[in-house]
Amino acid sequence: MQTFLTISVTLVISFMILGVAFTSLSYNLLMNERRAALYKTAEEVEKITSAYTSEWEIGGLELRMVISGMSYASGYHIMICNPNGTIVSCSDMKMDCDHMRKTVPESVLDTVESGGEFARVTNLNGIFAGKRYTVALPLRSDLSNETIGYVLLSSAPSSMAEMWTQFAKMYVAIALVVLTLAFVLSLITSKKQTKPINDMANAAHRFARGDFSVRIDDSGRRDEIGELTDAFNAMADSLERSENLRREFIANISHELKTPMTTITGFADGIIDGTIPYEKQNDYLKIISSETRRLSRLVRNMLQMSQLQSVDASVIAKSSFDITEVVRLALLSLEPKISSRGLDVQAQIPEEAIITRGDKDSITQVVYNLIDNATKFAKEGSELKIDIWKQENKAYVSVEDEGETIPENELPMIFDRFHKTDKSRSMDKDGVGLGLYIVKSILDNHNEDIFVTSRDGVTKFMFTLTLWKD
Repeated sequence: MQTFLTISVTLVISFMILGVAFTSLSYNLLMNERRAALYKTAEEVEKITSAYTSEWEIGGLELRMVISGMSYASGYHIMICNPNGTIVSCSDMKMDCDHMRKTVPESVLDTVESGGEFARVTNLNGIFAGKRYTVALPLRSDLSNETIGYVLLSSAPSSMAEMWTQFAKMYVAIALVVLTLAFVLSLITSKKQTKPINDMANAAHRFARGDFSVRIDDSGRRDEIGELTDAFNAMADSLERSENLRREFIANISHELKTPMTTITGFADGIIDGTIPYEKQNDYLKIISSETRRLSRLVRNMLQMSQLQSVDASVIAKSSFDITEVVRLALLSLEPKISSRGLDVQAQIPEEAIITRGDKDSITQVVYNLIDNATKFAKEGSELKIDIWKQENKAYVSVEDEGETIPENELPMIFDRFHKTDKSRSMDKDGVGLGLYIVKSILDNHNEDIFVTSRDGVTKFMFTLTLWKD
C-alpha cells in the first residue's frame, strides 16, 4: 500500500505540474494567436481606410459603413480616432453609439506613435464597459504618409476564455482518464510487487517462531522480485536443513552420550553395592574403561568439529605442505594397527615432493581418518592401497580397502554426522560416526572434493588438493 500511495502522489503532483505548464503555455499561445490575428486584421483595416481617406473623411458615414462591414466579417470591434485621440468612427452603426466622441488615453497614442506595439487587455479608461483585448495602429495618409488618426481593434475576452476553456476541459478529461488508468495499473502492479515481499515478511515471522517449512510462490517470475524470491526460498531451504541437522545432531549426540554413560553408571553402581561379584569386577572395570575412552574420543571429535568451523580461509590460501610427506607419516603412525590386522600396504607415492595448498594439520587429519577407516573395515590379510598422483593443477590421493561393500543407497549419507553403516560395516564397534564427517568438513573448508565408490567388496575414497603455485 505504501508503494501505491507513493506512485499515486507522484502521479498527482506530476499532472498538477503538467497542468500548470499546459495552462500557461496554452494561454500564452492563444493570446499570441489572437494578437497576431488582431494585428493582421488591423493592418488590413488601416490599408483600406487609408485608401478611402483620399475621398472620404475619417469620420464620415461612408467610412463608418466600410469598417462596420469589416467588423462583421472579422468578428472584431473596430474604432478610428483622429490625431487627438477622439473617436470619430465606430463599427457599431447605432446612432447613439457610446464610443463616439470619447478620447483614447494619450499613453496609448504615444506608444503607437513612437513605433511601439500596443496589445493588451484594457477598457481604455472607460471607453469599453468591460476589459477587451485591444491592439492599435497608426492610420497614415496614402498621399502624405502623415498620421491622420489611429485604428483600434478589440476582441471580447469571453471568446478567448471560451477557447481556452475548451482546451482546459480537454486537458482535464485526458488527465482524468490517464490518472484513472495509472491508478488502476499502479494498484495492480504494486499489489503484484508487494505480495511476495509481504509473504517474505510473514515467512520471516514464522521462521522466528521456529517454523522453517514455509516457502514463497514466485509464479515463474524472472524479474528482480523473482530473483529475490528464489534467494529467499534457497535461504529457507538452507535454514530448514540446518535446523534438521541441528535437531538430528542433538538427538544423535544425546544417544551417543547416553549409551556409554548408562553402561559406566550401571557397572560402577554394581561394583559399589556388591551386585557384581568381586572376581568379575576387573572384567567390568575394563568395560567401564573402554566406555570412558569412547566418551573421550567423542568429546575430542566434537572439539575438532568446533575448530573446523572457525578455520580462516585466508590462512588456508597462504599455507602449503608436501602431501607425500603427510601420507608417509600417517602410515608410520598407523603401522601398529595395520600390522595387527595383517594388511599388505601397496603405496604408490612419488619420490619427489608434491606441494599443495592448505593447512597441513587439517589435511593430516583427513589422511589419518581415511587410512584408519580403511584399516578398520578391511578384511584381515587383504591389501590396503594408497595412491598419490598429479593431474593438471590438482593432486589426487586415494585410499582403497577390501572388505564389505557399502550399499549404494547409503553412499550419499556416508559423510553425515554420526552415520554408521551397520549392515555393511558392522565391525565398527568403537567409532562415534564423526570421522568421515570431519574429513568432508575439512575438505569443504579447503574448497576441495572427495569421492567414494564401493563395488564388489572394494571401497575407494579419493580426494583432491590444489597444487601450490609460487
